[in-house]
Amino acid sequence: MGLGSIEDLHHERSVTFHIGSAFFRPQSQWVRDLGVLAAAVYRHQRGHLRVLETMAASGVRSLRYGLEAGADRLWTNEANPDLAPLLAQNLQPLGDRLHLTHQDGLQTLAHCIAQGDFYDLVDVDAFGNPSPFIPFALGATRLGGLVYLTATDGRTLGGHDPAQALQRYGTYGRAHPSAQEQGLRILMGQLAQQATAQGWGLAPVFATFTGQTFRVMGRLLPKPIPLERLQGFLGYCHGCGHYQPIPWRKLGQAPCPDPCHIHPRPQPLTLTGPLWLGPLHHGPTLTAMAHQATAWGWDDCAQSIAPLLEEADLPPYHFTLGELGRRGRMDPPRRGDLLAALRGAGYQASGLHWNPQAFKTNASIAQCLALARPV
Repeated sequence: MGLGSIEDLHHERSVTFHIGSAFFRPQSQWVRDLGVLAAAVYRHQRGHLRVLETMAASGVRSLRYGLEAGADRLWTNEANPDLAPLLAQNLQPLGDRLHLTHQDGLQTLAHCIAQGDFYDLVDVDAFGNPSPFIPFALGATRLGGLVYLTATDGRTLGGHDPAQALQRYGTYGRAHPSAQEQGLRILMGQLAQQATAQGWGLAPVFATFTGQTFRVMGRLLPKPIPLERLQGFLGYCHGCGHYQPIPWRKLGQAPCPDPCHIHPRPQPLTLTGPLWLGPLHHGPTLTAMAHQATAWGWDDCAQSIAPLLEEADLPPYHFTLGELGRRGRMDPPRRGDLLAALRGAGYQASGLHWNPQAFKTNASIAQCLALARPV
C-alpha cells in the first residue's frame, strides 16, 4: 500500500488523513475531541493559540488543532524520521502555520525552554511512563496555558508495582477497586507538584481513562497552589471496602472506622499516596467545551462531557457494582436504580464516565450496601 492510497484514507470529524505505518487508535477519538475542544475554548477566550505536539505519529492531532481549533502556529514533532513523508502529506493543509521536526520529544521541549518559546497548549502523548517529560512540558507552556499528558503505564499507575510507582512518580500506588481513578490522580498530582516546585501552580481541566490509557489536562498558573490541602493519601480497607481521604496531618490517625462491623476492632487502612485529592474536572471549562461541541454538531461528544460535570465535586474514589454484589452477597444492583436510591436518601451520586459498572458518591460503602439490598 503506497503513501496516500485510497485504502489508507481515514476520516475523523472534519479532517481527512492517511495512517500509513504510524500508530493510530480510532478508539482514541474521544480524547482527541477533548483536546481540540479545550484548545478552541482557550483560543476563543484568549484570542491566540500556539500548539506544541511532541509525539505526532500520523499528525491527526496537529491537523485537528489547526483546522478545527484554529491554531495560529503549530510545532509538530515526531521522533521517527520514517514518518516524515506521511506527516508532510497529512499536515499540508496547515501551510506556513506549521513547523515540522523529527527529533526526540525531550529535545524539542528543552529547545523551547532554552529559547523562551512558550506555547498555549503542549500535548505530550507519551508511551509508557510520562514522568521524564513533565517538568519540560510545564517549562514549555505559557502561564495560563494547557498541558495535555498521556500515560499508558497501567500496571504501575494501577497499583500493581508499588516500588516502581515510587521510583517513577514519587508515590506509593496500591491495588484496589478504584485504581484507575488512582492513576489519574497520581498523574495530576505529579503535574501539580512539579509546577509548584518550579514556582507555579496547576489547576485541573479534566481527566479521563480509556482502555489502558490515562489522560489528564491541567492549566499552568502563575502562583503556587496550597498542595497540603489538595494532595494527600487515599486509604482503602480491604476488609469492608471503605475509602477515606487522609490529609498529611492525619497520617498517624488512619484506621478504618469499620462501618460494616466485620472486624471486632478498626482495621489499618492500605494507603496510596501522595496523590491529587481535589477535583479532577473544571466545571466552567467543561461547560464551555460542551457548548462548543454542540455548536459544531458534535452532539455525541457534548453528551459524553455531561457525566464529567456530574463527577466533578464528588470524593476522590469510586465503587463498582460488582464489589457491592460480592460484599453484600447479592446480585449487583442496576446502576440507575442505585443512583436514584442514593439521591433519594440525600446523597450525591453519579456514574463513572468511563465505566458503566461503577459510580461515585459521598455515601459510605455501608450506606450503599444498605440501599442496594432488595427490600
